[in-house]
Amino acid sequence: MKEFILFSIFAYFLGSIPFAFLIGKLKGVDIREIGSKSTTSTNVARALGWRWGVVSALLDFSKGILPIFLAKKYLFNPWQIIIVGLLPVAGHVLPVWLNFRGGKGVATFYAATLGLIGPKNFFSLFPIWILILVISRIISLTNLLFSWLLVIWSFFFLPRPYFVFTLSAAIFLIFAFRENIKRLKEGKEPKTPFKW
Repeated sequence: MKEFILFSIFAYFLGSIPFAFLIGKLKGVDIREIGSKSTTSTNVARALGWRWGVVSALLDFSKGILPIFLAKKYLFNPWQIIIVGLLPVAGHVLPVWLNFRGGKGVATFYAATLGLIGPKNFFSLFPIWILILVISRIISLTNLLFSWLLVIWSFFFLPRPYFVFTLSAAIFLIFAFRENIKRLKEGKEPKTPFKW
């Protein structure tokens, strides 16, 4: 139980490191004041270009992969493992350092999912994410649809705790994307330009 508590605290606080915000500050930009006004890799890309957006996404990805790696190595209760996997996502969306106003948690969620189900399973599904993005050209819609695809897939092919993990994360992403969903309904969600 002590390891679980320590990993949980570590997972949340690692997840709450606002890399997108920090990258913006290093470049003299407060990304909370431009674009979607959220600390996301997509907003970094809009403000500073896709190169910095990719850097931000990779850093956010690391926040999800490390806690789940440690949890799977040292914890044996699958329910504890999925809690540790969810906490970096919660930290990213609700970071204590930014008054609980952070990003969307997508890259961190995908990283934790990768750690849970393994590269073979994850990357066999990821081309669908690319296909949805190419068709829709809307990042938020792509991530919302793909998160629920993971829920459906995990229901049929994964142990029950892993299904609960993907379901909980997908529901949480609806909360994180609530403003995007509103813009999607109004037809005002910006499309993603495919340029480096």
